[in-house]
Amino acid sequence: MGKFGKASFGILESIIGSLAFVLVLTVFTLPIFASNQTDPHSRSILITVVKVSDGDTVQGETPEGTKLKIRLYGIDAPEVAHGKIPGQPMGKESLIVLKNKVLNKNVKIDLLDVDRHRRIVALLWMGSRNINLEMVKEGYAEAYREYLKDPHRLSFMEAEREARTAKKGIWALATYERPSAFKKRNHSRS
Repeated sequence: MGKFGKASFGILESIIGSLAFVLVLTVFTLPIFASNQTDPHSRSILITVVKVSDGDTVQGETPEGTKLKIRLYGIDAPEVAHGKIPGQPMGKESLIVLKNKVLNKNVKIDLLDVDRHRRIVALLWMGSRNINLEMVKEGYAEAYREYLKDPHRLSFMEAEREARTAKKGIWALATYERPSAFKKRNHSRS
């Protein structure tokens, strides 16, 4: 293999695979994206939500039949049970609330990024309703402060502050563990 070895080749292969995915996503979905008037760098697409995986992840399908996995931008919802890893308190409730809002409905997503799991990171809209922000306002998700950026940061942080003050959803629990801490603690055991 030369001086770099198999490990370096595997890393290079992974990087090329990720770049190829982003290129394919861009080439095949660019014609159906429309420029967003409020943020010229984001793209919007119309989808039908066909599955809700948990309180911050959905699967959608474009009118042309393209399936997309979408992580809701700016929020982190309590974890639901996966295999041997238990769920968090309010995980199922968060899933049910999001499912009731969007499952089998036509929505618009504003594409903002692609995450390390190759999911589209997006704002999800039903008309003028920002579903991501609603989940935080209602206490079914926290503002994911590590990833929030302007112009969205302030509205998400304010929504979380109001939900905390009103003790809505996750903020009514006697003890609350951030989903990111829960995942880290449980994945280190497996």
